[in-house]
Amino acid sequence: MAAALAACTTVTPPGPAGDTLSGRLAVKVDADGAQPARSVSAGFELTGSSTAGRLNLTSPLGTVVARADWSPSDVRLVTSDGETRYGDLDTLTREMLGESLPVAALFDWLRGRPWPGAPSEPTAPPVEAGFDQLGWSVRLGRLSDGWVTAQRARLPKVTVRAQVEP
Repeated sequence: MAAALAACTTVTPPGPAGDTLSGRLAVKVDADGAQPARSVSAGFELTGSSTAGRLNLTSPLGTVVARADWSPSDVRLVTSDGETRYGDLDTLTREMLGESLPVAALFDWLRGRPWPGAPSEPTAPPVEAGFDQLGWSVRLGRLSDGWVTAQRARLPKVTVRAQVEP
């Protein structure tokens, strides 16, 4: 992922139709045994749905440095190094970060609600407002400012922080 973000190429084909979420995204994977800590931050634009969509990652100057496209029959990543196809979104994020991210659930989490595809539990006070789902704690205490934080409890700990633009 770091190599993709360091690239300086522009990839600009149009995205799939649907709602678009955009803002800033930071992903941190804690060190685990022989694996060092890994992190990436970028601008993002998430379009479509969990079944067919696009995720663009952009540099601070707004240049698209990586694009993930998916449909029921195809998952691909386009960077300055070319195009790579994957079997599913879990495999793509695992290859990029060394850990899988629940991309399908992110569409709902970034809107401040649980994903309807899995059971969830609301957090109880005094814990910050939010919910637990898929082994992740999603915190919404700063949702009015666009902030959503999701943290996976199992090791290695993974933290996703996003600020969604209004």
